[in-house]
Amino acid sequence: MSPMLEVTGLGHTYEAKDGAHTAISGLSFTVENGELLCVVGPSGCGKSTLLRAISGLIRPSEGTVSLHGTPVEGVPADLAVVFQDYSRSLFPWLSVQRNVEFPLRDLPRAERHERAEEALAAVGLSAAARKHPWQLSGGMQQRVAIARALAYRPALLLMDEPFASVDAQTRFELEDLLLRVRREQETTVMLVTHDIDESVYLGDRVLVLSKSPATAVAALDVPLGAEREQIATRASEEFVDLRARVAGLLQAREPVEA
Repeated sequence: MSPMLEVTGLGHTYEAKDGAHTAISGLSFTVENGELLCVVGPSGCGKSTLLRAISGLIRPSEGTVSLHGTPVEGVPADLAVVFQDYSRSLFPWLSVQRNVEFPLRDLPRAERHERAEEALAAVGLSAAARKHPWQLSGGMQQRVAIARALAYRPALLLMDEPFASVDAQTRFELEDLLLRVRREQETTVMLVTHDIDESVYLGDRVLVLSKSPATAVAALDVPLGAEREQIATRASEEFVDLRARVAGLLQAREPVEA
């Protein structure tokens, strides 16, 4: 069975007046159907460029991105993105319900409403449907952004450091929310982060990137099981060992045997 997402020899160079900047070079990896892949790398290594190439927002300078075996040449219809800056991704003048329904505007009204209700229930925000984003906490706003993506029912959900702008306790709650929703809905997720602990706690695999221009340093399996708990999992020997290994690979920043 072929992977859902296949990135092969990806490279991208930005042209500027002061010279060219290569953000990604020779990057290859796959994401399997139903997998949660965490991508971790140093700041400024090209993670956002990678997401733009996968989502079809930019055409890479070299290499290919294929979704379901078909080359990505525009924004795929069955892909959704959750951004780090949730405050800019939500419309403050629309209710929570209408924010979630917004990407579904081509569907019949009854179906839009049903999908939004299901997604809000999945993230624990049914009671907030009639409120506006500015009436909610940061963590609740990010839940709305996640609900909007889930309501779209994408084959692949891309997440760009989605929990980086919230406090530590809210971050733990959102991480557990993602694991639960992903398990219940069998969603395929690719999550980009610079947080080593988060990548190990959430991922089925962790893809470690080098400094810019980004290439794959290693891809590590995470054998922590499907059921994870913030305190017990993070205190386990397996978690500590994996965290140390990822940290070591980030410092090495050169391709090694995974």
